[in-house]
Amino acid sequence: MPKRARRTRLTCRSLVAAASAVLVALTLAPTGAQGATPARESTPVYSYDDAIRESVWVDTRLDGDGDGRTDRVAVDIVRPREAAQRGRRVPVIMDASPYYACCGRGNESQRKTYDADGRPVLFPLHYDNYFVPRGYAFVAVDLAGTNRSDGCVDVGGRSDVRSAKAVVDWLNGRARAYTTRTGGERSSARWSTGATGMIGKSYDGTVANGVAATGVRGLRTIVPIGAISSWYDYYFAQGAPLYNSGPEWLSDYVESPEAREHCRAVQQRLVDGAPRSGELTPLWAERDYVPDADRVTASVFAVHGMQDLNVRSKHFGQWWDALAENGVERKVWLSQTGHVDPFDFRRGAWVRTLHRWFDHYLLGYDNGIDREPMADIERAPDRWTTDRHWPPRTTVTAALRPDSGERPGVGTLSLTPAQPGTVETFTDDPRQDETDWAAAIDTPTAAKAGFVTRPLGRDLRLSGSSRVTVTATPSTTSAHLSAVLVDLGPDTIRDYAAPGEGITTLTERTCWGASTTGDSSCFKETEARTTAVGHTLFSRGWADLGGHRAEALTPGRPYTVTVDLHASDHVVPAGHRLALIVAGTDRDLIDPPDTTPRISLELARTAAELPVVGGTQAFARAVEGPVPAPAVSGLGTVAEPRPIRPIPGGSTR
Repeated sequence: MPKRARRTRLTCRSLVAAASAVLVALTLAPTGAQGATPARESTPVYSYDDAIRESVWVDTRLDGDGDGRTDRVAVDIVRPREAAQRGRRVPVIMDASPYYACCGRGNESQRKTYDADGRPVLFPLHYDNYFVPRGYAFVAVDLAGTNRSDGCVDVGGRSDVRSAKAVVDWLNGRARAYTTRTGGERSSARWSTGATGMIGKSYDGTVANGVAATGVRGLRTIVPIGAISSWYDYYFAQGAPLYNSGPEWLSDYVESPEAREHCRAVQQRLVDGAPRSGELTPLWAERDYVPDADRVTASVFAVHGMQDLNVRSKHFGQWWDALAENGVERKVWLSQTGHVDPFDFRRGAWVRTLHRWFDHYLLGYDNGIDREPMADIERAPDRWTTDRHWPPRTTVTAALRPDSGERPGVGTLSLTPAQPGTVETFTDDPRQDETDWAAAIDTPTAAKAGFVTRPLGRDLRLSGSSRVTVTATPSTTSAHLSAVLVDLGPDTIRDYAAPGEGITTLTERTCWGASTTGDSSCFKETEARTTAVGHTLFSRGWADLGGHRAEALTPGRPYTVTVDLHASDHVVPAGHRLALIVAGTDRDLIDPPDTTPRISLELARTAAELPVVGGTQAFARAVEGPVPAPAVSGLGTVAEPRPIRPIPGGSTR
């Protein structure tokens, strides 16, 4: 939305100040910013070694820990000294995190360090090393209740979001900060232009989503990496408890020892407001940022692993769709990894792209990044494609219908609905998971119902979020459902289920920016960790058969539920088959129900709505065309991908 220009009254004093500012800008501006040629790229013209390193405490105007005074959050800052000496203001890159003391950031788990006087020495990750010499400030915020901040952690709630929003307000002259945690000496951010970009992986990116959803002025862009958009969907899947502990565990995990002592009431509210029954309580409504996507004015550069089984890609998908409905400027990278930062799976391209993104949205450089393809998709390990729009504008929902086959549990998937009364049954087996079901797709087994297309005659691309609507009758008072999409055919993929979730960390280091004795810009390199597979599970979703209700099911009564599947972008190659699997408990990913139900599916009332590029016609052409001769893959014996084991307790790191 265009911003209304501010009318300025010109005086002799303002003209002199303007002329001085131009002179300073020409003297210190990065290469490309001088003369008549529009600026294209900021360059490292400032000393990182001489940069100002300081801490302030910003008043959040909340009293989360109930000590009778408003909470202050610690803000560690590094910014160019030369710009400050000449009165030149700089934009800010901010990473607000609960992890700076407890667990560290990045692939090497870096923590903040301080000198004997409490001044910051090490800022985790490369953002400070790379961007401060290029004319940015980097700001690392300790969320309330963590490290050197007051208050309590409330896991995505008002305190978490206000911790970071207050800093954006301070950078824009709307909040107070102090030079110490308890003192009265004020600190100003007159060195800042107010233009702020928030970045971070996991919890950090989640806070960026939450702050953007407040519509705070001055936040120009966010870069959420593997970030949560609804905390309910982190702990539950449509009523089915996911395989992690509740928010009180995460709060205790990241809080400072002082906060643990003073925040027991907050911890109890997290327990009381988040019952494991899966109810949609008011606590979860406060922590759902998707309904407030219409308040987002910042641009969004989202990154997500399509095989992220910690912060699942549903979080990205529903956030992306809501932002699209409201016309937010967007860009996305979707990788084959699990919960991995792009610095560790596509480092050079990531740093270059992030550099141009911040230059455009924080420095105002017309470098064209806003006119380039919207999406980068990893098709195979280290092989990327781009799309002008995502999902592609030719993507149309195709309703695929399951039907019974010649053997029980081995059905078909096509455009033709089953005859009324056609039923498939399975019995929940909590000992099995999605890889067990996929490996037995062509075999009658008691634990799943599988539905498969014929081998495809041409490639079929699915791009976006799918959903599967089922009508099912349970034999007991509780039941959970899993729905999984599978590409049946040999391939080599990133081994997202192995340690590293698709990457291997090497011993060699590469450097990205300037270094000091206490803060190196050099990080261990990585490479893709791959595995040969016989099938690829590329989207999944889970639900309680009763939805979000916390009441018992009625045995023998049919229930209809729509299972939301995680966003993905996958090409099923010609010669492969597409499969839909419906089953019960997905071991180690959702908790089992308290009974062992036998579930009957009414196939005529079951459908998979899939985002097919080209829509129904593209699917029809793929399944009706001649099947190509099998290619020699050279894969040899293929291994089934192992299910990832979430971090105990549900850490979002």
